[in-house]
Amino acid sequence: MKITGIDTFIAGNPWKNWLFARVSTDEGIYGIGEGTLNAFGKTVEMAIHELKPLVLGMDPFQVEIMSQKLTRDVYSWGAQIHMCAIAAIEIACWDIIGKACNQPVYNLWGGRCQEKLRAYANGWYRGPRTPEEFAKKAKIVAGRGYTALKFDPFGSNWRTLPRAEFDLSLDIITAVREAVGASVDLLIEGHCRFHPATAIEFSSAMARLRPAWFEEPVPHTNINGLVEVARRSPVPVATGESFSTKQEFAELLRHDAVMILQPEPLNLGGLYATRKICDMVDAHLGMIAPHSAQGPVCSAACVQLNASLPNFFIHEIFDEFNEPWEKLIVQNPVEVVNGYIEIPERPGLGIDLNLEEIARHPYQQEHFLPLFRSGWERRQKVNAQGEAH
Repeated sequence: MKITGIDTFIAGNPWKNWLFARVSTDEGIYGIGEGTLNAFGKTVEMAIHELKPLVLGMDPFQVEIMSQKLTRDVYSWGAQIHMCAIAAIEIACWDIIGKACNQPVYNLWGGRCQEKLRAYANGWYRGPRTPEEFAKKAKIVAGRGYTALKFDPFGSNWRTLPRAEFDLSLDIITAVREAVGASVDLLIEGHCRFHPATAIEFSSAMARLRPAWFEEPVPHTNINGLVEVARRSPVPVATGESFSTKQEFAELLRHDAVMILQPEPLNLGGLYATRKICDMVDAHLGMIAPHSAQGPVCSAACVQLNASLPNFFIHEIFDEFNEPWEKLIVQNPVEVVNGYIEIPERPGLGIDLNLEEIARHPYQQEHFLPLFRSGWERRQKVNAQGEAH
């Protein structure tokens, strides 16, 4: 089998343009992948087409060689942009391999280790940044069967938290805890916002509310800071979504301070690289909660990954809190029932693209999540000048 073509498609989801790829072969089997990266949809799309000549004519089964050819052999390093482009191709190849073998992808990695996947809700808190609004929405989501909710209560704060902002953020978490009760896990998102001292102070203050984790409390580039926070925080630290190499994971794991790792298959160049990192984490007795806040193809890919992991912890779900047309752009999208995802047995990723529906939602440059713009949590549409409406 040989790769004969790669086509790309962008769906203009208002909070993040989704970038998809379709890899074709000379045997008529095609696979789909995803390379979404917040504000860089067109940039990653161009990178896919610049890399395409390197893989045309290759056997899609040769994933390792292909990945080396697309990283080492180009002798350049474009970090997340580069790796998301590779991931779009690589994930599509796994879809092809699964279809050719008539097996779901997880059966090609040692088989299924999970009966179903516990999911946590993200993106559910769109609206005003008040304790009352967060509590009202949290109760609704927990009522749908979710046993874990993730949210960023910190507004647009960066590095420090003024006293009033510190108190408001803590009040939001308190309100959510009171709304959902003690049995629902709260996952607190930091989005790489803080200085280690701020992160440690806030972690100590919220510990009484028993969050399951404090995610990316400091920038991922500051591994020493991450380690310091993890060792001094009474709340477990989770991180890893922004890493784009296994070497970064190796450096963090060397300290044995963080036990919840969140590899992002798109940022890491695809599923196989991520699966190997998950084994590295397992060797350090760590758990895996992959980052999956992109589009529906990435969600389906993470289901395949998580199904194969003995050290799987929890699966991120943004899908149910996006635009209502999301479920129309793929066939057999990931679905959550009473807080859990049933693992499909269909070949490959088990889904396909609806190109007609994608065409109804064109790319818009202003579609990205501006995490340091005041009011970002409302997830309002913005115009070309960056003004919310």
